[in-house]
Amino acid sequence: MKHECKITVLETTCFPELQEKYLADPKSGPCTFFKKGDTFLFRQHDFFCMMDGKFCGEAWDAVSRYVYAALQGGSIMKGWTNDDRMMIACCNDGTRPVVFKIERIDIPENDEEREWLQKQDFSNSSEKA
Repeated sequence: MKHECKITVLETTCFPELQEKYLADPKSGPCTFFKKGDTFLFRQHDFFCMMDGKFCGEAWDAVSRYVYAALQGGSIMKGWTNDDRMMIACCNDGTRPVVFKIERIDIPENDEEREWLQKQDFSNSSEKA
């Protein structure tokens, strides 16, 4: 089975009071790299080149381990999210964080894999957690 990883920007946030207090440019504002609704599709070869500069290096540092797990077919955050193939993560910029949804996409390559995948239950609930 092959795997891809989709990243969706759920939210961009800004804390102007923290920027005012701590940053060299206190009016730097929200992240200019990402916008709510942006999506990125990663395949194996994309992992090692951060999509040729189309993804912020600081954000990549925060999410790359989840992307790697997804591309290998692993559970991104088993038992934590309501679907083992998905994770909500955030970049490390404390004054203007970006929230990402990271999803493993399973691509069956034959009927046996397709049938196996259809039988799987990747869902979680508070009772299972």
